[in-house]
Parts: sequence; structure tokens; C-alpha cells
Amino acid sequence: MKRSGPQIRSTTVLCVRKDGNVVMAGDGQVTLGEGVVKHNAKKIRRLYSDKILAGFAGSTADALSLFTRFENKLQEFHGNLARAAVELSKEWRTDRSLRHLEALLIVADAKSTFLLSGNGDVIEPDDGICAIGSGGPYALSAARALAKHTKMNVKDIAQEAMRIASEICIYTNATFVIEEL
Repeated sequence: MKRSGPQIRSTTVLCVRKDGNVVMAGDGQVTLGEGVVKHNAKKIRRLYSDKILAGFAGSTADALSLFTRFENKLQEFHGNLARAAVELSKEWRTDRSLRHLEALLIVADAKSTFLLSGNGDVIEPDDGICAIGSGGPYALSAARALAKHTKMNVKDIAQEAMRIASEICIYTNATFVIEEL
């Protein structure tokens, strides 16, 4: 089902895990049609007593609804990230109203990172690096190259990869929110 009206596009969210540290970074740009309507949106949240990071790409209202449900799953499963991620993805895929939500989530704790989709996907990246959104492929490529070929720390890798993505993707700006566990 295709929605009418101007398409809202935005977002690059990147999660980098290296040397026992994890950082999630998101840009702040939100566009509506051909124009930028916001420069400093916060697309990353700390959940479950600040022990879990979650970032979204897609519809903001849908993502906020998913954050609420994900927080409930975290409470239900006592902070078990993998279990909460699987249960949310199952519910997201099978529930009639949730099935129509248009968003992707990246969730991470001190040990694991998962990319979640409404198709029931719960993907744990092999190298601990994943990205979503229109600038996701650019940020992901840059982060993988920096992690492999430099001695930069995880926060610097995330920031530089986001900067590179912001120079390539017109739906990504250089106003970043960076959270670290």
C-alpha cells in the first residue's frame, strides 16, 4: 500500500562495536518532500536504565511506538536483549496493526547488537557494525574500513563514518547524536 503526499525521508543510524565498546550515532536531519524540516532530531534512545541503546530509521511515530513496545519486552524479559528483540520482531510481524509500521531498529547492549525489521528479521552483524537509513550503506562502509585499517577508537570511528555519510547522502546531515555504552 503506497501512501500519498510528500515522502518523509531521513536518517542515518550507525552502531559500531570494537574492543569491548559500543557506540551508536544518528544524524539529526528530517526532510519532508524536497525540504529539510528539522536539523537536530534525536533518533537514538537509551532504554532499560541506560543499559541498552536503540536507534531508528523510518516513520518517527512508528519508531516511537516500537520503542515503547520494545521497552515493555525488555521489562518482561529482565533486560535480556536477544529475547526481547526476538519477541518484538515476532509481534511486529504477526500483529495486524504493527505489521504496517514503517521503521527499522538497531538495538545494542554491552554484549550484542541486533537489527530488527517488521519482516521478522533479527540480524546480529558478524563484525559488530551495522547501519540503517538512507545514509546507512555509506556509514557502514566507512565504519568497516576505519575499523579495519585504522587504530581509531570506537567513538571516533562512528563520528568519522557519520561525517562521511553526511557528505554523500542528501538525507543525512552533520548534526550527530552519539551515545556510548
